Amino acid sequence: MSLRGRIAAGTLVLASAGLMAFLGTWEGDGQNTVYGDKLARGLPTVCKGITKHTSPYPVIVGDYWSDERCEEVERLVVSKGQLGLADCITNQSISQKTFDALSSHGHNFGNPSTCASRAVVLINRGRVAEGCNALAWGADGRPVWAYVTDANGRLVFVRGLHLRRLDERRLCLEGLQ
Repeated sequence: MSLRGRIAAGTLVLASAGLMAFLGTWEGDGQNTVYGDKLARGLPTVCKGITKHTSPYPVIVGDYWSDERCEEVERLVVSKGQLGLADCITNQSISQKTFDALSSHGHNFGNPSTCASRAVVLINRGRVAEGCNALAWGADGRPVWAYVTDANGRLVFVRGLHLRRLDERRLCLEGLQ
């Protein structure tokens, strides 16, 4: 059964409570006022990482979103993202926690980047533990997915991004237990 089939059957849950809590830890719970995300070059962001690229509503710096609107749009955006992610994961036996970890990564970097990642390639090959580790570490042992380009065009390590990658790795590996 495909991941979409597992979702339809209810053995994988979209916007699971665990994933939404995880995103709240890293994207910020209670971010009801739209702000310019410094790590994303000022991209207007609200709630748990909602941007103009994902929201059905305009996202304008300074606007206030109610808790209800945040919850509605978060569930919509996360569910839509997970359905897209399900299309690139061919390992049909992954757990909810592994799916949630990959979903967090996709929510942060976009599904095309996550789908093309070394982590997903390894997970699709059945090497799930290695794939989970690849969420945070490169084959050379260096941190991955933890850098942003500064105003001078240089890659700069961001400790908070690496901590999120380590937490995604942890969640992903919990899915193996």
